[in-house]
Amino acid sequence: MKIVRYLNNSRLAFFSIAYGLSGALIGGTLNRIMIADLGLPASLVAFFFAIPLLVSPVRVWLGYRSDGFPLFGRRREPYIVLGALAIGLGIIAATHAATKIGQVSALFIFSGILSFLLYGLGRNLAHNTYQALITDRYDKPQRTRAVTFYEVATLLGAVMGAGFIGKALEAYEPGRLTSVAAGVAVTVFALAVFAAVNQEPRNAAAQNAMERARQIPFQKVLKDVVFADKQVRILFTLVIFTFIGTLAQDALLEPYGGLVLGMSVGDTTRLTMYWGLGVLASMLLSGLFLIKWLGFMKLMRTGIVLSIAVFIGLIVVGMSGNAGVFKSLVFVMGLGTGLAGAGMLSSIITFATPIRAGMLLGVFGVANMVGHAIGNLMGGAIVDVMRLATGSALAAYSTLFGMEAVMLFAALYLSTRLDVNASQAFVEEKEAVGAAASAD
Repeated sequence: MKIVRYLNNSRLAFFSIAYGLSGALIGGTLNRIMIADLGLPASLVAFFFAIPLLVSPVRVWLGYRSDGFPLFGRRREPYIVLGALAIGLGIIAATHAATKIGQVSALFIFSGILSFLLYGLGRNLAHNTYQALITDRYDKPQRTRAVTFYEVATLLGAVMGAGFIGKALEAYEPGRLTSVAAGVAVTVFALAVFAAVNQEPRNAAAQNAMERARQIPFQKVLKDVVFADKQVRILFTLVIFTFIGTLAQDALLEPYGGLVLGMSVGDTTRLTMYWGLGVLASMLLSGLFLIKWLGFMKLMRTGIVLSIAVFIGLIVVGMSGNAGVFKSLVFVMGLGTGLAGAGMLSSIITFATPIRAGMLLGVFGVANMVGHAIGNLMGGAIVDVMRLATGSALAAYSTLFGMEAVMLFAALYLSTRLDVNASQAFVEEKEAVGAAASAD
């Protein structure tokens, strides 16, 4: 029995790989082709890519539906498969619009909006329900380590996907891009089906959780379990601040290396590799023993403190002009991001309960998306405004790094105010367990 469960747990990781693969094609390849090869306005492309973030609030309602309203007798698996189908169709539609229309027009804009809307809905539905399925399958002590390992699988899917797609599209050809996109879409759907089928528990506890989840209307759950819960508000804000604090510089490190430290294009291109290795190493170590050893809250705080130290170090390095130390700091930045991310992801998954897993994970998924969006916009705006005001790249980037350190200090403070056991969802779960025990 243990062997079967282990194999099923391993099989579940294939959805993470599919999720990372789809992101590699859309976020990396198609983004570059639309701007560099097709000459489309960067602002229009940025709008298209913002659509999945803009529709992320729908995760909350989709999570509520998944918690209490099954399809074909299952409350997780069909939603994951439907989400993967929408992802694939969105990829094919977006690629078709780029290759067949390929120029700014009302038809292209309309097609792009619909394509990225479909892709975004699929991503939000599939990923949110997948995290809820992890909550259903694992006990609380195991859940935090499991979700970290599955996040590592997502990173591997993105890395491997970028490699395969890059090799297939060494020279851009519309026909080749269409074929690759269709192949990715089919692969994503096939991997999702393989990962999800026959995975969710079908027992009395799951049935009771589903029945309780649909007893209360969506609006009332949103009011009582989400908006009125101080602990939900704290974690929501903490997630936003942490993402802004760790990722606002995400697209700006390479320009910093070139403008402030005089690094070559080749040297700055490798910065992403150093950062990615740091994230991957810290995620793996967290899943293997750090979460069990430190606990997710201490792990998150360790990552936040390490990230604060790195941003202060980046300001000092900019003043000294030491490019060698800068490369090392980028690796350490990846370590801090990974530790903070693993701890934060674990806190989110711990917050979920069998009754409200889909809905609560939807809420914190929105915080994730909002943090990403604000971080990207704020980072670019701060650098542009400060460069214009001071004429100094060092002053501009130092202001950005200082802002990120402040955001992380705020997140660190919020972590001291967080108490998962005081959440309304946890109280609801205890009452449900007590009622079930009384009935027996």
